[in-house]
Amino acid sequence: MDVTTPSPRRGQGEGVQYIELYAECREMINSHAAPLLNEPREKAYEDFCRLGLPTQKLERYKYTNVAESFAPDYGLNLRHIDIPVSPYKTFRCDVPNLSTSLYFVVNDRFYDKVLPNAPLPEGVLVMSLAEACVKYPHLIEGKYGRLARSSKDGLNALNTMFCQDGLFVYVPQNTIVERPLQIINILRSDVDLMVNRRVLIVVEDGAEVKLLFCDHAIDDHQFLATQISEVYVGENAHLELYELEETHVKSHRFSNMYVDQQRNSTTTIDSLTLHNGLTRNRTDVTLSGEYAETRMFGCVIADKKQHVDNNTLIDHRMPNCQSTELYKYVLDEEAVGAFAGRVLVREGAQKTTSQETNANLVATDTARMYTQPMLEIYADDVKCSHGSTVGQLNNEALFYMRQRGIPLDEARMLLKFAFVGEVLDSITLEPLRDRLRYLVEKRFRGLLSKCEGCKLCK
Repeated sequence: MDVTTPSPRRGQGEGVQYIELYAECREMINSHAAPLLNEPREKAYEDFCRLGLPTQKLERYKYTNVAESFAPDYGLNLRHIDIPVSPYKTFRCDVPNLSTSLYFVVNDRFYDKVLPNAPLPEGVLVMSLAEACVKYPHLIEGKYGRLARSSKDGLNALNTMFCQDGLFVYVPQNTIVERPLQIINILRSDVDLMVNRRVLIVVEDGAEVKLLFCDHAIDDHQFLATQISEVYVGENAHLELYELEETHVKSHRFSNMYVDQQRNSTTTIDSLTLHNGLTRNRTDVTLSGEYAETRMFGCVIADKKQHVDNNTLIDHRMPNCQSTELYKYVLDEEAVGAFAGRVLVREGAQKTTSQETNANLVATDTARMYTQPMLEIYADDVKCSHGSTVGQLNNEALFYMRQRGIPLDEARMLLKFAFVGEVLDSITLEPLRDRLRYLVEKRFRGLLSKCEGCKLCK
């Protein structure tokens, strides 16, 4: 594969090799991208020169060493070279009894050679972000880069510097998309590769849609993926968004998602990490209209030396809004987990209701969990609670099960499975919920130890 590789300059500042790479390749990057994606690049470059890669001195990055993941010599496909892969033949990601419209993003580019046969409702778009910038610029302008500001986060700036394509989902006003939209993100390369993917989702007033994102890696190489998602949910709109990561131990994933909700809207976000190397997810939700509701759920299963860091912010800016947040981790062997969730209730956001819970099961003495739930309240008429727990398997329950003839490994598996059941129950798509229960059980039994194609098909 013909790729461009940044030269490492360790000891001269975090991320300086990417500054040099952009300075050398800016014309190449621009020539293979749409004008709307090129417009903010120079500003992002200036911001990255100022910010660099986030360090652990920053509160929101204290649990993950970003520079360590970005230090290796990854290739970047800045020339927009086609990757030899036929995802529709190799990935049959069918969830039994769940009919979806299936799309693929290969590395950081939308796969448009074959598209689903099932028609979408009139006006609904699922397509390449770069193509949408050319065909529908009025839908992109004013939204791309507005939530994910490059001036506030070095990863936002880096992604904006190098991003050339991604995914665009648009659901027009009062349109209901009955069939869930399934997007498979495939990491594919013959060399160690860095990809910079962008996602823009616009759900207009009164619209409804369900999205299922699945992340997979099909080659035994190191991958570094940055993904910046901007999600707009209009008045009276409803969005369900499910994310499933099942890559491998050589995969490093940095995802920043920004959601803006308007009046009387409802957003549900379910994030499940079944297998990975290092994962750092940032999710910021802003409740910008009254009576908006956010529901966030997370399930993490990690062992070996895997690392999963979820960092969330729910910003209550208007009164009469509601948020619920539940994240559960099961850590084994030498895995490291981190959860930092901040709920901010601004002045004037009266009648806010919020509940934040992080529960963690640490199955070995060598696994580590860091948890930091936070409430910041500037209104006096609210109902808010937060809490976290870190514990081990219940020895009394294990003894009780052993006394009834259940082998120790089976008893441990059953207790772990029961622990995460509350998160799985939050999935409203019954076929998906049943399939994920099956996958989670396989994961706890050690039968889902690495990604070999799409495990949804097994």
